[in-house]
Amino acid sequence: MTIVILTGGFGKYLAKKRAMNLIFQDQQPLIEATGYLPAVSLIMPFHPVMTSKRDLEYQLKRAMKKIESQLMEQYPRDRAIPVLEKMRRMINALNYNTHKKSVAIFASPLTEKTYYLDVLVEEKIAVDNSSGIRDLIYSQKQVIQYLVLMLSAERSKMYLGNCSSFLMIKSNVPTGTQDKFLLHMDQGLSLVLKAYPFPVFVLGAESVLGHFRQITHNEKNIVGYVHGNFLDAAEAEIRGVLRPYLNDWQQVRQTDLINKIKAAGEENKVSKGIREVWKASTGRNARLLVVEKGFMGNEVDVVMEKVLAGGGDVQFVEDGALKEYGRISLIRYY
Repeated sequence: MTIVILTGGFGKYLAKKRAMNLIFQDQQPLIEATGYLPAVSLIMPFHPVMTSKRDLEYQLKRAMKKIESQLMEQYPRDRAIPVLEKMRRMINALNYNTHKKSVAIFASPLTEKTYYLDVLVEEKIAVDNSSGIRDLIYSQKQVIQYLVLMLSAERSKMYLGNCSSFLMIKSNVPTGTQDKFLLHMDQGLSLVLKAYPFPVFVLGAESVLGHFRQITHNEKNIVGYVHGNFLDAAEAEIRGVLRPYLNDWQQVRQTDLINKIKAAGEENKVSKGIREVWKASTGRNARLLVVEKGFMGNEVDVVMEKVLAGGGDVQFVEDGALKEYGRISLIRYY
């Protein structure tokens, strides 16, 4: 098994890319003509901390049967068997001591790669489908998690919300003036965001929210303000108020990503445009790469691959969302 972290100069890599025709190209006629198929990718949940080795081995065995069936149906044995053997070898060598949540395995006659990822994914098997690295990113589950801060002049509550539950994590009554109280709530929100860096909804009377917006240092994390007094409301009512936002979670997620880029930019931790991002993506300084969906090209796929291999995360946004950033932006750790 080889866990690959790609490094080197931009021109040097592209030359190597053309020579090897790795599985991430989508120029199928060229690949087929040069004999570098079949190419297989397996992306699936792999969380040994939460799932027994026996169950994981069963899921992997089932996935291998699907891969074998597709390969043997589409290719002669002499071309299918070597790739199947690579897949089996990599699967047998998987690390069951990892604390990651998923695995991505890629194999072709010329390459074999394994990534352990700290994101949730849907199982996906692809044989000569498209860009494997994009398949991997699209396979990530979009987990809906958010914070709700409810404010009034008398008290406040903070909840951690997801698709199935609301968990109260903070409740306060005011001390001192309203501005001091709201400042205290904002400081508490800052602390909570360190543990739960999720989009924030703030609910409260219009006058209270007006004051809060003037003093908050967490504006870049807030994706919505909702007017009304909901401190004594039932969970179902709160979810009802938030439903328009939650039903369009992709827009909420995109707003949150753009806000994160802006906040990181204020700390000089953002690279933008493919040239800057390429230089900054090597090693383990890449925290989060954000790319417009329609921004294609070998160099873009390579950067995504480098970020994932270094332990970073990659997310897509709609075309035009990163116009000010050259269609691609990288948040660095430092």
